[in-house]
Amino acid sequence: MASMTAEVDEIEGDQAEDTTQTDLERERQEDEERYLRDPAAKLVCRFYENQYPQIEEVVMVNVRTIAEMGAYVTLLEYDNIEGMILLSELSRRRIRSVNKLIRVNRNEVVMVLRVDREKGYIDLSKRRVDPDSIAKCEDRYNKAKAVHRVLRQVAEKQGLILKDLYRSIGWPLYKKYGHAYDAFKLCLTDQEDIFKGLPDLDPEVVEVLTDYIKKRLAPQPIKIRADVEVTCFTYEGIDAVKESLLAGTELGTKESPIKIKLIAPPMYVVTTSTLDKDLGIDSLNKAIEVITEKITEKGGKIDVKMAPKAVSQREEAELAKLMEQLAAEAEEEDGDEEEEGDADLA
Repeated sequence: MASMTAEVDEIEGDQAEDTTQTDLERERQEDEERYLRDPAAKLVCRFYENQYPQIEEVVMVNVRTIAEMGAYVTLLEYDNIEGMILLSELSRRRIRSVNKLIRVNRNEVVMVLRVDREKGYIDLSKRRVDPDSIAKCEDRYNKAKAVHRVLRQVAEKQGLILKDLYRSIGWPLYKKYGHAYDAFKLCLTDQEDIFKGLPDLDPEVVEVLTDYIKKRLAPQPIKIRADVEVTCFTYEGIDAVKESLLAGTELGTKESPIKIKLIAPPMYVVTTSTLDKDLGIDSLNKAIEVITEKITEKGGKIDVKMAPKAVSQREEAELAKLMEQLAAEAEEEDGDEEEEGDADLA
């Protein structure tokens, strides 16, 4: 009986392997036909080895259109294949306005409910995704997007088919390390030869890929910022403010240098750029503590308008625009004063 069960398992395993091989051959044939119709498709590929997502898998989608039955989306990690978020799966609460729940061209994290490979139907749910799953999906997607960007650039530069690069390097690294991004990070530090054991790799491709990884995935400094108002109306006045701010900048280190700039009296912006977000925030908090201590001793005070936090490029651009505007206004005021002075002299 046991031997018969073993034989059945072996037959089922062989059948599964044959099915997988048949699917792979069919996909290769479809790809060749696709490349003949559209050569640009050689640089298009899904992120993961599975052609379709699994049931209950949480995926990132982009909303394309909103209809009566629900929202039509594309699965960003799966070569933009189409799916649908049914109206009943948008929210656990009563839906009063679909546009408040979901918008065209916005990315959403959803759960896969059904996959019909033959008909190409993928039913999705937004309401069944919990906050933890959203955070994990966003992290996985951002990492996969970074990996995809590197592999695509290498394929384009070397004249390769992107899917072939995924088959030989990308997907094997996903299997070995859990995520290809984690493998790429090891490549940055030269701790491990991540390509060891991958068969038939062109040394030139490996060299170009390694170079791209080190250029594109090297850690980028994070900008940390705090906005403070510092005033002192005692005899020492502005000198006390300068001395207090200088004491704050002196706490800066090579890893987290601290700079303080005037926005407009009495508002100052305190910044640092560092690879370690927590270190940067801690450095600014300590600088503010020192400034507070110094200005209080001089009879002044400090008011923290924005606590230390990581800021985006958009926020930095808005600050730069504000400072330019204030500088222009200050120049106009100086010009007005000069004209008034000339008039008085006349």
